[in-house]
Amino acid sequence: MKLKNLCQIVLTTAPTEKEAGRLASELVRRHLAACVNVVPGVQSVYRWQGRIETAAEWLLVVKTTARASSAVCQAIAELHSYDCPECITLDIIGGSENYLAWLTGSVKFPAKEKSGKT
Repeated sequence: MKLKNLCQIVLTTAPTEKEAGRLASELVRRHLAACVNVVPGVQSVYRWQGRIETAAEWLLVVKTTARASSAVCQAIAELHSYDCPECITLDIIGGSENYLAWLTGSVKFPAKEKSGKT
């Protein structure tokens, strides 16, 4: 089975190392991401409310599945301090089959619901 078409990268940024770590941990805890890389030292230049702004940020590289990527973006919107957090999704078009198998096996979306039956 070709796993590459099932996997995606979601990119977002955070204003502080603490928030980046919290976002990364929560995405993995919720089984929405197999792994999140937190990359320090990103300098962003952007237009916001008619002005050109610059900010030091932390980049989050979220490894997930195509099926879970919308839920990743919803979680980012829920947890993020920004009014309009970045959430960009990229298809993974190649990679190690072993890694991609681990990735897809690590993401549990939709989450299995517990039955109330005994």
